[in-house]
Amino acid sequence: MRLPLLTFAALFPLITSAQTMPPLVPISSFARMDQYYNPVMSPDGKHLAMTVRVPVGARTVPMVSFYSLPDLKLEGTVRMPVFEVPADYTWVSNVRVLVQKAIEVGTREIPQATGELLAMDYDGKNQTYLYGWNIGQYGRNRYNPDEGYAYPVYVYKQPNDHLLIGVQQWDLDQSALYDLDTRTGIRKLVANVKAPNVSFVVDNAGKPRFGSGTDEDGHARVWRLNEVTTEWEIFPLQKNDTRLTPFGFSPDNRTFYAWQAEANGPTRVVSEDMTGSNRKLIASDDHGSVDLLESGGPDNTPLMVYSAVGRPKVSYLDPANPDTALMQELARQFPDHTVRLVNESLDQSQVLFWVGSDRDPGAYYLYNRKANKADMLFAAMEDIEPEHMAARRPVSFKARDGLQIDGYLTLPAFKTANKPPLILIPHGGPFGIRDSWYFDSDAQFLANRGYAVLQVNFRASGGRGRGFERAGDRQWGGKIMDDLVDGVKWTVAQGEVDGSKMCVYGGSFGGYSALMLASREPDLFKCAVGYAGVYDIGLLQTEDGVAGNSRRIAWNKRVFGLDKTEWERYSPNLNAASIKAGVLLIHGGKDKRAPKEHAFLMKEALEKAGHPPEWFYIDYEGHGFYDTENQAEVYRRLETFFARYLGKQR
Repeated sequence: MRLPLLTFAALFPLITSAQTMPPLVPISSFARMDQYYNPVMSPDGKHLAMTVRVPVGARTVPMVSFYSLPDLKLEGTVRMPVFEVPADYTWVSNVRVLVQKAIEVGTREIPQATGELLAMDYDGKNQTYLYGWNIGQYGRNRYNPDEGYAYPVYVYKQPNDHLLIGVQQWDLDQSALYDLDTRTGIRKLVANVKAPNVSFVVDNAGKPRFGSGTDEDGHARVWRLNEVTTEWEIFPLQKNDTRLTPFGFSPDNRTFYAWQAEANGPTRVVSEDMTGSNRKLIASDDHGSVDLLESGGPDNTPLMVYSAVGRPKVSYLDPANPDTALMQELARQFPDHTVRLVNESLDQSQVLFWVGSDRDPGAYYLYNRKANKADMLFAAMEDIEPEHMAARRPVSFKARDGLQIDGYLTLPAFKTANKPPLILIPHGGPFGIRDSWYFDSDAQFLANRGYAVLQVNFRASGGRGRGFERAGDRQWGGKIMDDLVDGVKWTVAQGEVDGSKMCVYGGSFGGYSALMLASREPDLFKCAVGYAGVYDIGLLQTEDGVAGNSRRIAWNKRVFGLDKTEWERYSPNLNAASIKAGVLLIHGGKDKRAPKEHAFLMKEALEKAGHPPEWFYIDYEGHGFYDTENQAEVYRRLETFFARYLGKQR
């Protein structure tokens, strides 16, 4: 059933093909982090919890903030300790919020959730530390320091300050499910599985049903609670299943939904009866995985997923869900955008949703069902005008060994007499990470300066299944680099970019790739930029946290192998003598992901080869720079550096 046309109090600008030269957008517009993000609405629809970046000294600090709706009046703000930030929010009543804590490690890495849980009222009062290593100091000394990782699992249908939390208990090598009172901090054991790192899945009534994890060899394993014996039993996978991860249930709890993959292929969504029979394929994509689950409807059941490769396509899991019709109508009214449901009030009268695209950083809207009206609450990167940005075109090509590779090409939103130079930006990771169609600050900044940008989802990237990821094992400097080079050559062959003017720039693993490509393909690129990169494979084997860590040692062995001559061949600092391209190294002295020793080794190797790099080093920064001026300076240096080697385009 088609809904009547919605009324919008604040419309997105209509994006049309650029007819004139867009303005040169100031660097500050790209360097400035989102001031508002991650909003979550209270059950009664009257308040919003979200993270707000507040200027503190030279940087902006993420703080927990609460606003009343719909007027967005500030009700309270809580600042966490230095570099501690809110990772996510869960409303457990109309006034109380559970906060998952995270640690900032740099702008090139998402904050790392610590497994600690806090709670507070929306006015910032009655703060309680509920789970974590510091429970003895802040948790009223009820429990000993927690050795584990906690996460929210289920909020009761009638919110009462309680919720179910899952706990992965490192010290006991088991996993547990607790009812947690967020006022008193009291926990009551609901279920436990004698296996580490198990994630619990409960049905729509809050009843524990499944646990998902892996065995000692890393193979997927699912446990199911036997309601008769109350024991957790291994749930048998069907033939050819390499992954089955339950994540939700039908409204009547008779059917469960699961992520599923066969033969290391891409992830799909299937449904099965609780008996393990009558499996049905619900959502899949011809080119890769589906992911990004959203829930909705009166039971908050699984609603929709999105494809991972190319431009995202939505698959609706339940046509009968009342939110399906709403999301379909919103998608019609925001063409050329993706619409995502964030959450809704308990009575479903208020719906919070996000809209964004390749050219638009996005905005959050609040839709009132009774009035059939949507009001824009706030926009991300508010200084960016979408009509001035460039389209991001999905591309696909075959690597030299025949493997299909995908990526994105961003061409300037204006044409000149000459073809634009090309800048290759390899993503970080490399395993499980991928570039997506959505707005990318680096790509849009460079396109606005007149450069074409290529981003390649090389083997090891996410979105194509476990087999595609594992194809990157022991290939850091090998087939992964082949994929990047093949992508560049394919792009040049299309005739839209100047193949005689090309550079490579990346952060983290992308920084490694930039220097590795410069050494491996000395005549292909005019310049290379390594930002927070690693450059010595051997050093990765001896860094902090490896010795005595059996999981990390096994990971290193699988990813890098044991051949030290291969480590040397794949280490850019040990091959610096072959680099002809101009080099810019950017690094922070407090970087834990890519310790500063990597940058100094790379710098010294280039100097020894008679080819000293440009150097931007800030001792107090981490894996990507936080201070506002330092972020802007990175873009200024990139702009100057690329203009020197590729020519100023505007």
